[in-house]
Amino acid sequence: MYQTRIYYEGTDCGGIVYHANYLKYCERARSEWFFIQGILPQQNGVGFVVKNMTLDFLSPAKLGDLLTIHTEIVEQKNASIMLKQTIFCDSLQKGNSAIPSAKPIFTAIITLVCLQSSTQKITKIPQ
Repeated sequence: MYQTRIYYEGTDCGGIVYHANYLKYCERARSEWFFIQGILPQQNGVGFVVKNMTLDFLSPAKLGDLLTIHTEIVEQKNASIMLKQTIFCDSLQKGNSAIPSAKPIFTAIITLVCLQSSTQKITKIPQ
């Protein structure tokens, strides 16, 4: 689980999060997911790269919202991992008060492949 707040820099003039920022939030959450497990996403010349993404924008996030990004393994193979990342909006702004919510606003299914840096070839995921 990774949390971030929406700041002015990440929104358009209407206070809505720019669509590409959802990918940044997911990337940060994936990195944290690796760190929490005590490993780096790239080490000893081997790392993970994105092979495929399916994105679903369900509802917009707005200036001031607090987002929680959940990352879970959907499938793991010898050389790839498929993850589901869901962004929940924990507080939607209504007037001057925050209304608690656990509403999913974005989902991503992401396939990462393990790559040998020196050869740029897909390789088996190390233990």
